[in-house]
Amino acid sequence: MERVRLTYFRELMEGEFGAVRAASVSRDHVFAELDGRTVEEALEAGVEPRQVWLAVCNAYDVPPARR
Repeated sequence: MERVRLTYFRELMEGEFGAVRAASVSRDHVFAELDGRTVEEALEAGVEPRQVWLAVCNAYDVPPARR
C-alpha cells in the first residue's frame, strides 16, 4: 500500500469535502474501520494517513479515481 504524507492527506480531505466540512468530518465522525475513532484520534494513535484516507473514502463513497 502506498504511503500518504499527513500534509497530502489534509489536502485530499479539503479537496474532497472543502475546508470547513473536512475539519468537521475529521473531528466529529466516528469510523468503524478506525476502531471507533475519529480521523484525528486515529492519526494521533499512529494510524497511517493512507489507512485513514481509505476509511474516509469507504464511509463517504469517494469514487475510486479520487482514492
